[in-house]
Amino acid sequence: MNRKEFLMGTAGTALTAALLPESASAATGQVTAAALRPKKSVMFSMLPGNLTPEARFQLAKDVGFEGVEISPVGEAEAKTLRAAAEKAGIPIHSIIFGGWDAPLSDPNPAVVERGMTNTRQALQCAKWVGADNILLVPAVVTPKVRYKDAYERSQKQIKALLPIAEKLNVMICVEEVWNKFLQSPLEFAHYIDEFRHPLVQAYFDVGNVVINGYPEDWIRTLGKRIKKVHIKDFKRAGSQWVNLWDGDVDWPEVRRAFAEIGFHSFMNTELSGGDEAYLRDLSHRVDRIINAV
Repeated sequence: MNRKEFLMGTAGTALTAALLPESASAATGQVTAAALRPKKSVMFSMLPGNLTPEARFQLAKDVGFEGVEISPVGEAEAKTLRAAAEKAGIPIHSIIFGGWDAPLSDPNPAVVERGMTNTRQALQCAKWVGADNILLVPAVVTPKVRYKDAYERSQKQIKALLPIAEKLNVMICVEEVWNKFLQSPLEFAHYIDEFRHPLVQAYFDVGNVVINGYPEDWIRTLGKRIKKVHIKDFKRAGSQWVNLWDGDVDWPEVRRAFAEIGFHSFMNTELSGGDEAYLRDLSHRVDRIINAV
């Protein structure tokens, strides 16, 4: 299948099902309220490390989470984690890959190739565990890497990754982080749109933009480009990360913005880990966000 055939045929693929409300009635064509409700997810690294994989996934499910995000692993571990998640009845929906160690924007070809290899491995890991996306930090602006170069180099390398993303049917979701890159919602939207490809989308981090903007503004600007979300809270006074509802994020307005764009995928907590009591409280805090409309 060539690129044109892939783009024309996505409407009938599992990818499209992942991008659209998943609980539409086949008989009526109507979407249920549950389909429009964002789902709660937790990072695997936040679950107690002294537990077995099976127990960690089961704990996530027991305290109310509906999905888990993991870091890239090899094939054997991926199969072990997938089996444990399936036994607990909770999906691994995303691979939090990153890209800081070997940025695709680096001027050193050897560093870029290492980054490309790492990204290909993350895409393959997503396929092994049944996730539909990887999170990618596309570039890092530094005193030695100009903004323009970071933009052009990262786009070039992501385009080179599209054939394997197509083969595996896994989205590359670009996230805005504190990398001095994609510093406005308008630019982030333009960056995504220039790929003109359904497998390059946005992974939006609510907390990352609080220091110099307003998450609800970013959400409304990025719109349906947002396929996955990280939620954490930030307090401008003292520049500190805090628990959900303890910072400056206007969660009711953020939730209204997500409702306006029809976001119904995973809201993934990205905070420090803790025991069952902590995780259960965190799950309730996410419920407050989801129900704040």
